[in-house]
Amino acid sequence: MEDLFCCEARVDFECRAYADPVLLKDGRVLHNLLSSEERHVLSSSYFDCVQSELKPHMRKIVTEWMLEVCEEQQCQPDVYWLAVNYMDRFLSVSPITKSRLQLLGAVCLFLASKLKETSPLTADKLVLYTDRSINFDELWQWELLVLNRLKWDICSITPHDFVDHLMTRLDVSNPWGPVRRTAHGYIALCALEYKFAMCPPSMIACACVVAAIRNELDPTMSATDFTVNDIIAQLQTITHIETEILRGCFEQVDEFLRSLAPPALIASCDVTSNASLGLVSCSTESNIPSNLSIPTATITKNDHEKAGTPTDVRDIHF
Repeated sequence: MEDLFCCEARVDFECRAYADPVLLKDGRVLHNLLSSEERHVLSSSYFDCVQSELKPHMRKIVTEWMLEVCEEQQCQPDVYWLAVNYMDRFLSVSPITKSRLQLLGAVCLFLASKLKETSPLTADKLVLYTDRSINFDELWQWELLVLNRLKWDICSITPHDFVDHLMTRLDVSNPWGPVRRTAHGYIALCALEYKFAMCPPSMIACACVVAAIRNELDPTMSATDFTVNDIIAQLQTITHIETEILRGCFEQVDEFLRSLAPPALIASCDVTSNASLGLVSCSTESNIPSNLSIPTATITKNDHEKAGTPTDVRDIHF
């Protein structure tokens, strides 16, 4: 009986990898990431040349649903970005109907969690999250279809891969504290916006790290402040990306994040979650817990945008 309890305890315990300082300080690792990242970046908009029925707002609805699933299941931060990357890459080569978009999102979550999680999302959970609008056979058949269209190349580089490397090399205080968590949260939110799917992951990571540091030091600081300029200059030295390109990406990310919430709220919010992924915690007083979850503060959700099946991307037949 004692052995049985020990066995159950081992099943419930999940190990998470920690940052390896040797790998983080090795410049060859960062160089390999930078030289390989653009292989999985979109080169053009599939809404213009591939997809005739899908619209950008449909993608946003499904990616918000995918984010909610990852938050509720406490997935690793890069599971969500990987899943969105799979979905965008599939849509760039295969036209589909809007009624299949959530099925595609569920399949991409299925694949990404298998690659990154020690306990992947199960088919049963994903079917439940879609309010049973899909079935197991569809999920498994489309899993093979997506893998085939992606040519089984699913080890995409994500912005999350760069965060620790950048924070290790930046001259900032407490890099493993709230700045790192906030950067991961901002990266997750950027996946909601289609235009960022065409940006290299390193640029998204740099922009989100700058935004996170600015948020920690002084949220009211302008994008042209000396401190922001200094951080961008450091990132240029680290990544060898042109300063103006980094600044332009940061300004776009900053504008997008501010569009999700009023400036006063952005100034007092820290984007965190149990998986460092996308949930927003807002504290205006020091005695308010930093993990207070108010996702509706940053992303305004209507009733149809909850974690059920989005009706805007389904064919409804009466």
